[in-house]
Amino acid sequence: MSNILVLLVEDEQTLAMIVKDTLDAQGFDIVVAKDGADGLRKVHDVHPDVLVVDVMMPRMDGFEMVRRIRQTDKRTPVLFLTARSAINDVVEGFELGANDYLKKPFGMQELIVRIKALAGRMMVETDARQPQNGEWIEIGTYLFNPNTQRLQMAGLNEALSYRESEILRRLCGNRNQVVCTQDILLDLWGDDSFFNTRSLQVFITKLRHKLGKDENLRIVNVRGIGYKLIV
Repeated sequence: MSNILVLLVEDEQTLAMIVKDTLDAQGFDIVVAKDGADGLRKVHDVHPDVLVVDVMMPRMDGFEMVRRIRQTDKRTPVLFLTARSAINDVVEGFELGANDYLKKPFGMQELIVRIKALAGRMMVETDARQPQNGEWIEIGTYLFNPNTQRLQMAGLNEALSYRESEILRRLCGNRNQVVCTQDILLDLWGDDSFFNTRSLQVFITKLRHKLGKDENLRIVNVRGIGYKLIV
């Protein structure tokens, strides 16, 4: 069995290095991100088995990071690390999609046990729901596979670019709801500059064209907020 890949998102460098060294010694593969914005970029690059996320961080806190991840990824286990133990904070974390919560200061052995438990639970769920023909998502009369970046309809089999596929994945995961432009830009471009905003508009136009054979499908622009896939 391959090593468990952990993405640790922690702004306290000393603690991050202690956790990294300990997990390395225990046979884990570990990638460290310095804050929520950095973690958001790396989660799409490394596809971790488990996310270990500090709550209180600069630029983007752990709650906001996980909120954005859960728009498209409902399954990767999340363990929050926090010095906050108020019941409202704990409830907020679980409502955002956290799987576990560990209060600082914590023992390394307890952290290891919890990571292994989350990774083991994920493997069981993955085996139980392993698809027979890939992760196909129905979008009106289309079938979309975000893993292979393919779009199918009545014999049509069209390849999507990485960004086309990732944008469509986010819209599908929130169909009939607005997906914030800023969230898409930060996830896929790393910043929300004017030029990246124009680039996103080009990709949206391409997706509208590729989904155009189903007259009931629409990607609408909610001015100043984002985009909505209407099915």
